[in-house]
Amino acid sequence: MTTPLPNKSNFIRGHLEICRFDHWIKNVFILPGLLIAISVYPQSISPHLIYSVVIGFLAAGIIASSNYVINEILDAPFDALHPTKRLRPTPAGRVHIRWGYVQWIALMLLGLALGSLISQAFMYVLLWLWVMGCIYNIAPLRAKDVPYVDVLVESINNPIRLLIGWYIVSPPIQIPVSLLISYWMIGAYLMAIKRFAEMRDISKNISARQYRKSFAYYTEQNLLVSIMFYAAASMLFFGAFVMRYRLELILAFPLIAFIMAMYLNLAFKEDGVAQAPEKLWKETPLMISSFLCLVLMVFLMNYPLPAFTAFFQQSMMH
Repeated sequence: MTTPLPNKSNFIRGHLEICRFDHWIKNVFILPGLLIAISVYPQSISPHLIYSVVIGFLAAGIIASSNYVINEILDAPFDALHPTKRLRPTPAGRVHIRWGYVQWIALMLLGLALGSLISQAFMYVLLWLWVMGCIYNIAPLRAKDVPYVDVLVESINNPIRLLIGWYIVSPPIQIPVSLLISYWMIGAYLMAIKRFAEMRDISKNISARQYRKSFAYYTEQNLLVSIMFYAAASMLFFGAFVMRYRLELILAFPLIAFIMAMYLNLAFKEDGVAQAPEKLWKETPLMISSFLCLVLMVFLMNYPLPAFTAFFQQSMMH
């Protein structure tokens, strides 16, 4: 794995692949934070905001790639046991490990430098994203090996991405904590489903615990129970946010629940995209539903429905 690569072309291609540029699609989770911030601070809309959005998304992607690089390097011995991940560049011997570590640090520095062009607060949020990648992947912490902690630590990236969108705009108010916790629990819901799908699939080929230490404890039953918990917690805190800040968003609840049900269903598909969220764009019904939900929520955030809120509040009082 640490032997020199056969030629320069394979070397370059392998080091580019471990950046996982295709995974940048996960930065779509930045979008809600961006749209909410613009909704509460419409004065921010200007040509300069376009510049900040481009730089912000680019910086977030580069920091994510830094985390993917260290993940690829440290997971290589385990990926070598996986029926498909063994073909990744590092376990396949197409990455020079020493240069991989240099690449990891260089991407982090580049991402933070770009982030500093927006604001110091934005740069600190990017640094937080990078640190969580270290906590998740690097021993002795290596949270990914600890059951439940692996899901909760990895899914913290969700509220961090929400904050990235928020600080691209930097409205003169603080983002509600209830929304951050809800977004965290949504991330945990998605990550637990990924674990569930991975366990079901990999167990057909090797012992799941050989591939991931946390799988020594996980079962399909306790993963499903945790999925139920994360779903309930996310909607509880989202409800707290809605009741405090924007009652009209109650109208989006049925569509949100439908999308969550659709996503859970993907976990039961053999070799499905629940194991590879970067491929979710292939699930057309899910993508259409998510887009419609986003449009609906943006509308509800920006256009009050006084008759609806008055009726709902009156019903609550009686």
